[in-house]
Amino acid sequence: QDELVVSGGGSVQAGGSLTLSCGASGYSYRRYCMGWFRQAPGKGREGVATIDRDGRTGYAASVKGRFTISRDSATDTLLLQMNDLKPEDTAMYYCAAEGEEGVVVGGSYNSVCRSGSFAFWAQGTQVTVSS
Repeated sequence: QDELVVSGGGSVQAGGSLTLSCGASGYSYRRYCMGWFRQAPGKGREGVATIDRDGRTGYAASVKGRFTISRDSATDTLLLQMNDLKPEDTAMYYCAAEGEEGVVVGGSYNSVCRSGSFAFWAQGTQVTVSS
């Protein structure tokens, strides 16, 4: 598997929007259950949203109704559309693909990925929301 790469982070004011993208140049992850995760300074990594290969989605309660996870089949890219951003959304954001012997992220985020083990991770991208 090729390395996953994330883009689209940045700084916005509260109420603004950002879209994150995640993909790999030489390998398709379309058969994988995938997710977005985030980690704020001094806190553990938390699940944000997941999507399985059939398009079913799950969201953490804190982002439901504001964030949308999707796949762009034309570009084979995983997306996270983030609307109505809040200062508490400030974190490093990561995408990951499910796989054996990976990282199991704790907490309840209504994951649709069966194993909950994410073996393939992208580098993070910073999202900063100012009040």
